[in-house]
Parts: sequence; C-alpha cells; structure tokens
Amino acid sequence: MTTAVLFAKVSRHFGAVKAVDGVDLAIREGEFFAMLGPSGSGKTTCLRLIAGFEQPTAGHIEIFGETAEGVPPYRRNVNTVFQDYALFPHMNVLDNVAYGLMIRGIGKAERHSAAEDALTLVQLPSYGARRPNQLSGGQRQRVALARALINKPKVLLLDEPLGALDLKLRESMQEELKALQKRLGITFVFVTHDQSEALSMADRVAVFDHGRIMQLGSPQDIYQRPASRFVADFVGSSNVLPPDFANKTSGRYGWASLRPEAIRIVGAGGYEARVTASGYLGGLTRLGLDLYGQKLVALVPSNGAVPKEGDSIRVAWTPADLHLMEDEF
Repeated sequence: MTTAVLFAKVSRHFGAVKAVDGVDLAIREGEFFAMLGPSGSGKTTCLRLIAGFEQPTAGHIEIFGETAEGVPPYRRNVNTVFQDYALFPHMNVLDNVAYGLMIRGIGKAERHSAAEDALTLVQLPSYGARRPNQLSGGQRQRVALARALINKPKVLLLDEPLGALDLKLRESMQEELKALQKRLGITFVFVTHDQSEALSMADRVAVFDHGRIMQLGSPQDIYQRPASRFVADFVGSSNVLPPDFANKTSGRYGWASLRPEAIRIVGAGGYEARVTASGYLGGLTRLGLDLYGQKLVALVPSNGAVPKEGDSIRVAWTPADLHLMEDEF
C-alpha cells in the first residue's frame, strides 16, 4: 500500500521545548487518519510539519515519496482546513472557494465553474453570492472545506475544523466528512482533542502526549486495548485499576483498564459493591461504586431497576474486559 505521509525520527524543538520528539509514522494513501491528544501534545505541530508551516529540527518527512524538508507550503500537494475557517470577509462565497485557483492564474469563468462544483460537493449549491457573515458556522465550515478541495490535494489536513460547532451540528458534520472522504478517496489527516470524533471517524488513530505517539492503531484497538494508563485515561472513560485490585479480581498482576459499560449488575456471583453515587444520563445511568475500597464507575441501562445511592449490589465483568497495560503513565 502506498504511503501518503512518512515521518522518520521527526523532531521539532522550540528552544528547550520538544513539541515533537522523535516521531515515526506512516499514513497510508486514502485513509482517514486522526491525531488525538490534549493541548500541547504535539499533534498540531505534526500537522504543521506536513503542511510546511513548520520545518523539522531533526528527522525526515516524505509526502508520497518526495522529500518535504525545505519545500514551501504552496509547492506541497496538500491543503489545510483550519478551525477558524480563515475565510475572506470581503469576498463572496464563490470567490473564497475559487481563491486558490485565482492565485494559480486560472481564468475567472473556469475557476468559478470549478468553485460551483466544489460547493455542490459540500452540499452548498447556489450559495456562491453570499458573504461569510451571512452563513451559519456549519455552512462556513463547508465553504472552507470546498476551498481546500478545489485544488485537488492528495492530502487534506484538518486542524480541529469542528471545534467551533455545537454538539448536534458537530455530530452531523462528522458523518458528512467521513462520507466525503470515502467518496473522494483522498488522504484525510484530522487533528482533534475530542475522543469521540477520532473514534467515530478515523480508520486509525495516533494518540499523542508530550510530543510522542503513545499508541497507534484502529479505534477499536485504542479503546478496548489501551497500551498505557495515559491512553486508557484519556481516550473515553475508563476505570484505571492498580495491580493489587487486578490481582484480587482476576489473578493477573498489573495496571488494568476496565471500561464502565463492561460492568454488569448481577443477581448472584460476582463481587459485592456499594453504590456511592448515581447520575441519570438518559438511556444510561452512571453509578459510582466502592469495591474492596477501590472506586469504580459503571454505566448501566436506565430502563431497568437502577440501584440508589447507599445500596449494596453485586457486579461482574468478563475476564477479557479487564485489560492489563504497561506500567508507565
């Protein structure tokens, strides 16, 4: 399979700060790849290194087999969609979308025709005459996407493009972006700090912390089999359990991850726990539990008999749900 973006021992330092620290990475052609991590973890710097807005302090970068170091952004076959959209307020939508073609010297009729096609692609036909301030947040996001796609990049870089949208619109745009990527077949590299975005959209996810990749794999691998306590704690909600507790409940010694939805209330067997808190979340109820002095969180269906704070209940999980991890946090 062709490699779209290759990082070989790439670092980017800002003085004593190691924003990116020896990253090895191969992003495949045509995949939806997510870089996930907290603020300052290095994910956005990696995106800027691909775009050409930053140059590596050390290491080597290739884009479709061509060396990227020293190549300016305008000579790379990539485009970027930013969180703030970066639309020109004095231009209408059609000219915003066609801007990249204008810079390349494409004639007005040709670039406007291409811009209309790009707007149709992002489900905004007939919006060309409007100004950015006449659009909703979701519509401005689509315009920024059309402007990036009109140049037919081989790699599309998306820097937290959904961060400014409300929850319902963000979820709708996640589905649209994934469907668009599948239809176009180009490589999407998506930076986010939102775990649900990364898990629901990406073919593979790289979890970053302190300039390094802590784990790389499919969304299922990252969620169900976190490699470390940091990944378990950051990606979704997890009970991160000490070795003594894991040994007492499974006979295996080591730090372990137990997802809240894996804990079931049972009538017999299992372990006796005390309910310390209960929070209604709609279809699910979040329970705080005390088991052997260890605090746990469980998610149970709300449509059955839900225990109350102070109740004693019995809980269980399957052995495979208790996942042992590396020791370092």
